[in-house]
Amino acid sequence: MITSQFQYHKASSIEDAIQKLQNEEDAKLLAGGHSLLPMMKLRFAEPPYLIDINDIPELQGIDLQGDTIRIGAMTTENELIASEILQQHCPLLVEAAKLVADPQVRNRGTIGGDIVHGDPGNDHPAVMLALDANFIIQGPDGKREQPANGFFLGTYWNEIAEDEILVAIEVKAQKDNQGFGYHKLKRKTGDYAVAGSPVMLTLDGDKCSDIRIGLTNVAPMAIRATEAENLLKGQEIDSALIEKAAEQVIAACEPAEDLRGSSEYKSHMAAEMVRRSIQDALQRARS
Repeated sequence: MITSQFQYHKASSIEDAIQKLQNEEDAKLLAGGHSLLPMMKLRFAEPPYLIDINDIPELQGIDLQGDTIRIGAMTTENELIASEILQQHCPLLVEAAKLVADPQVRNRGTIGGDIVHGDPGNDHPAVMLALDANFIIQGPDGKREQPANGFFLGTYWNEIAEDEILVAIEVKAQKDNQGFGYHKLKRKTGDYAVAGSPVMLTLDGDKCSDIRIGLTNVAPMAIRATEAENLLKGQEIDSALIEKAAEQVIAACEPAEDLRGSSEYKSHMAAEMVRRSIQDALQRARS
């Protein structure tokens, strides 16, 4: 398919991009393009204006400031994987990026584009929930902060205005008593997840003092399995407790039935991904 006609604009700064968004009705930002361009070719999206933000320096880079890691929204998946800061201080994000699509997509696709696109099958939204990330968003009235928890409202729907830009993502550096797990079931390389689950867990001695469980592609948007989290917090986690948490995960799921499987199958696979991720997180936190 061929896209409908559009005008191409290249932004020189964040402020320039915001101004262009205000001036051009129904304009769309062009980041990596791996979500937007296929939708345009299928005529699911027909923006009359594209604003390229690839060469804006303020949207690039990964920095460690105290115990906070700041990631520019235009950082590519391959840059996440190669980052020594993330390898040492946020390995969950590295492992998740390795499972995004295929090498071509990882070379151009960006973390910010993945997040803002709002596709429930994308990897990073659930990872952001598990990491309790904070988003830095800039618009005509300046910058504001938005927690990841509460940002995702539905399919392709989130808490960002049409004239705002996701500038950066902030996550806390992983501590010695924390562990992570990330498991994702997909039919083949490059496919969306049938179900996936990133988990971040904190131990206080032998007990779980905090846990965040993200779920991918089992609801209209990325969600947290809060009932399962509440079941595990303050407890010494064993196999029986993990099984009870898995039951809560199944209850939290409401996936759409499609070629990847029935609603029941996807919910049970989500529970299995959670089991594996919790076990990995426990092992890492203890070591």
